[in-house]
Amino acid sequence: MRTDFFARLDREPEPPKIEIPRMSRTRLALFGGTSAFYLAIVVAVLASTWLVALDWKLMLFRPYEQWPEQHAFLDYFVVLGQRGPTAVMVAAWLGWRSWRQHTLRPLLALGAALLLLNATVGAVKIGLGRLGPHYATQIGSAELFAGGDIFPSGHTANAVVTWGILAYLATTPRARRYLSALSAVVSLGVGLTTVYLGTHWLSDVLLGWAAGLLILLALPWCEPLIGRAEAWILGMRDQWSARRTSAPSLPVASGGPRPAVFPQRGTDASPADDPAREPVATVGTTTRPAPGSATGPAASTRTTTHDRSRAHPRSERTPVTPSGTRRPPHSRPLTGG
Repeated sequence: MRTDFFARLDREPEPPKIEIPRMSRTRLALFGGTSAFYLAIVVAVLASTWLVALDWKLMLFRPYEQWPEQHAFLDYFVVLGQRGPTAVMVAAWLGWRSWRQHTLRPLLALGAALLLLNATVGAVKIGLGRLGPHYATQIGSAELFAGGDIFPSGHTANAVVTWGILAYLATTPRARRYLSALSAVVSLGVGLTTVYLGTHWLSDVLLGWAAGLLILLALPWCEPLIGRAEAWILGMRDQWSARRTSAPSLPVASGGPRPAVFPQRGTDASPADDPAREPVATVGTTTRPAPGSATGPAASTRTTTHDRSRAHPRSERTPVTPSGTRRPPHSRPLTGG
């Protein structure tokens, strides 16, 4: 019995049709508004406006010193924004969903979202090169282009995308509402926790929220590519399964017939191949001159060949029965008396 991931796809009936989100007008309007907010945060930090001053006020306030009793709990809570642990947890859940719904779309949608997250957030981090609060060098400065990788907040953007993908893939309106509220609470909490711990500026968190939301809003544009990727993976699976189940070659028994080996001309050529040699008749495994062939010294010097491929399996040599009479050569004839 097959135990691979696709076994249920072959055993269960087809599931009901799953509705795939489309880029509606509402979603397009939200995408445009979020993009404008994203650009406004970047411009405010580049221009060192009031937002940068607010960043410094919160940093000098040091929330982790004001409420130290929350530090231990929030150290564990912020893990919900780390890419490795959250990706493993969500991928396990979406893998079960793929098995139940007979489709690879949940896992492929998660992969596409994480790929977009790494490409967009990583590019802005490296391009702006902002230093974090613990590494700041000048009070009131935006700390840009200094070799850092803190802007936007990767923890915040990852929390928005990883937990928001559950709401995006929900199949009922009720589940979508609950999962949207859960992902919003987790992403807001993770972002504010990074500010409490002093690992991010507030503007980093704001830009991280916008970056993660843009990826979720843009996912419907990736749905055709996700569908083609699913069809290609399943096609490769079918080809591999057909190759595995093809009939294997039958093994040859140890005592069964083997292909005949014909010697080449000039080495041990057979009489049929050499017209200068006389035909011989094969009896058993010993070759004898055919009737009517010439005899003499030339014929007696020929070597008898044995067909080793037809030898008896129990012995290397085939016993030869002696010919002629068994009577002694000079025995006296019997006479009646």
